[in-house]
Formats: sequence, C-alpha cells, structure tokens
Amino acid sequence: GFFSPGAIVDEAAKDGRVELFEYSNVTMTARLRAGAQGQPFVPMRGFGGTDGFKHSGAKLVEDPFTGDPVTLLPALNPDVALIHVHQADEFGNARVFGTGIAHVESALASKKVIISAEEIVPAEEMQRNPGLNSIPFYAVDAVVEAPFGAYPGTCAGVYGSDREHVMEIFAAVGRGQLPDYLDKWVYSVGSHEEMLEERVGLRKMNEMRRSETNHGGYRP
Repeated sequence: GFFSPGAIVDEAAKDGRVELFEYSNVTMTARLRAGAQGQPFVPMRGFGGTDGFKHSGAKLVEDPFTGDPVTLLPALNPDVALIHVHQADEFGNARVFGTGIAHVESALASKKVIISAEEIVPAEEMQRNPGLNSIPFYAVDAVVEAPFGAYPGTCAGVYGSDREHVMEIFAAVGRGQLPDYLDKWVYSVGSHEEMLEERVGLRKMNEMRRSETNHGGYRP
C-alpha cells in the first residue's frame, strides 16, 4: 500500500541513517512471491525505465535467451507480517474472502506471521471446505481474534474504512504529531476492545458496516 514516511524517517534518510527504496504495488507483490518461493530475485517485464525504477533496488539486465531487456526485482522476506483475515481457526488456518492484497505471498515469505481475524471458527469448519482456506497453519506463528481488527481500514464485504481517521493518521505523520496520535489511540486505552468502545463507538462502526456495499463473493 501507500507509505507516508513522516518527519522521523525523512530526517533519518537525509542524515544517511536510513536508505529508502521505491517500488510499485505490483512489484512489491512480485518481490514477496519470490521470497515465498525461496528465490533470490524475480524477473518482470515492466517497471524498468520508470521513475520508480530509478529509486528502487531493481536491476535492468539482458535476457540471456532473447537479448531483450528485463527487470530483476530482489526477493522480499519481511521479519514480521501482520495480516488481517475474515476467518481463522485456532491453529492459524485462515481465510480471506474476495479480493486480497498479497496476503498469501506475505504469509509464506515472512519469517514471523501474526494473523488477526474478524472471527475464530472451529477447525472442523476449515476442514469442511478447504478450498476456501487462503493461508495454511504452518506459515502462522500467532492468531488473535480481533473484530474490526482492520480499523481504520476496510475489511472487504464486512465494513468500509473510517476515512476521517485515515486522514487523521496522515495529518499526524505529516505534521510531526505522531506522539499525540499514539497517546490518543494507543497508549490511553488498555485494549483493542476498549479503543473501539471509547474512541470509535457503536454508531461509527455501524456507519462503517453500512458503507461497505460490495458483499458479493466475500462470504462462503
């Protein structure tokens, strides 16, 4: 997705303490797929010659078979992936209904995987129709039951995003006010449930449910 560095990361980059690389969404998915497959890199037809390519770690080489130029993207193996899903069982088998964003690639490429789920269902349910399962248990290190765990983002087919809150995040990061944001939404509440109850409220959550109008294909 989109990443807004903010003042702390900007300063670290200017001082040379952090090096930033830029990739498009599709190239990031390709890098994760390479990481999941245990490959050092993955070839891609596009991206070479773009402005993003100039600021990435990708390489433009000659295809040894055709002689044409081809882009090579370095594999990506994150230390930790936090993935929100529609359903999971206690062992970590997980389901994402409808369209997802590289959730399988992220789970298989990452060294540690934490699943947060809208609901925990019995393992027997996951076994009843295994074709619906997206992420296998052996790729998962921890499972957390977290209704509205994608907040303030959307969980497809269940609830839409809290757009005002999303803009609040970007404003806090852009203006260097992240500590104030964290005090309000993280440190001043004792749990995810308390945050939803005291900071979001039932009315806002119901509005988010109503705002998600595309329900086709998001339930078994």
